[in-house]
Amino acid sequence: MKILFLTRSLNCGGAERQLVLLARGLHQRGHDVAVALFYSGGPLEADLKEASVRMISLNKRGRWDVFGFLTRLVRTVLYERPNVLHSYIGNLVTVAVKPFLPSMRIVWGIRCSYMDFSRYDWLLRASYALSCWLSKSADLIISNSHAGRRVHVADGYPADRTVVIPNGIDTARFCPNPEARERIRARWGVGRDESLIGLVGRLDPQKDHETFLQAAVLLLQERNHVRFVCVGDGPSEYRTVLQDRAHALGLSDRIMWVGMQSQVADVYNALDLLVNSSSYGEGFANVLGEGMACGVPCVATDVGDSGLVIGDTGQLVPPKDPAALKIAMHRVLDCKPRTAEIRRRIVEHFSLENLVLATERALLVLCHQPTGTALPTGHNKPVC
Repeated sequence: MKILFLTRSLNCGGAERQLVLLARGLHQRGHDVAVALFYSGGPLEADLKEASVRMISLNKRGRWDVFGFLTRLVRTVLYERPNVLHSYIGNLVTVAVKPFLPSMRIVWGIRCSYMDFSRYDWLLRASYALSCWLSKSADLIISNSHAGRRVHVADGYPADRTVVIPNGIDTARFCPNPEARERIRARWGVGRDESLIGLVGRLDPQKDHETFLQAAVLLLQERNHVRFVCVGDGPSEYRTVLQDRAHALGLSDRIMWVGMQSQVADVYNALDLLVNSSSYGEGFANVLGEGMACGVPCVATDVGDSGLVIGDTGQLVPPKDPAALKIAMHRVLDCKPRTAEIRRRIVEHFSLENLVLATERALLVLCHQPTGTALPTGHNKPVC
């Protein structure tokens, strides 16, 4: 089977890491895989290069480089002639390509659930409305979460062509590592008697650092030996706003802002508790799966499929509720869930192997179905 993935870039992000893992996995299983990039030069490209997965730069020159970009994309598709064009990010552009190669199957990806569009510009709102209208042009739509599927189907996506394949976690990379724990904590000056609570994610309103900061203040009223760390980058202006807010709340000497970390598995191991305080937008929160694979207990807001990921190994709270988040953090720190049980949930339910095999089967079945038909169940695995 020849698969051409389509995505914006391979910068450090959850969706981008998932694409790299999936492309590598399908390539290792003998499929002809290539990844077409709107913008090249992202740090995760090295992982694909190491695995000998081909990358194709479409040289997009900016938001308004539309005609030239689409021309280059059409030429790429006609040259590659893939069985499947799988857009991981950038679904709408496939509509312009399909007429040039009618036999090619189009697969869209859904990476989020409910979005608060009031926080973004008009173009994103218009793009989403247009994607709901044109979604029936896709032969298959893969959502990484049940929450994402529900929202998109309610907004007009075809239910019979929208399936759920959860993200997969590389449990060989993300695993308990006592040496890394000691090394990172020593680098950050975290004492052995201190509990370290972390939020790992880009600096973006979706991640709701404000609620995390307010919950931190409340927790410090009850526990003295607690430190906090925010891992991730974002716009410098927003970073300043968050740091000023932490200072105003009296957290300056209790919280660290360490930016993006290349060895994020080591960071998870340094934590006693991982918090995901997102208020909207999450589909499958990779940070929860990665942290749990390292044996770290989690507290998360009830957004996307976070409850499904955590199961009974951590705590789930309503979004935008600092008091509830504080109680949950306090409770998990007291009960100290077992590392092996936390990791086992990810190994058994959300492994990388499950992601690769489920996607492979869906694409292979799709290749032998008439365009626009629903994906059957119980189908034997054909070969394109």
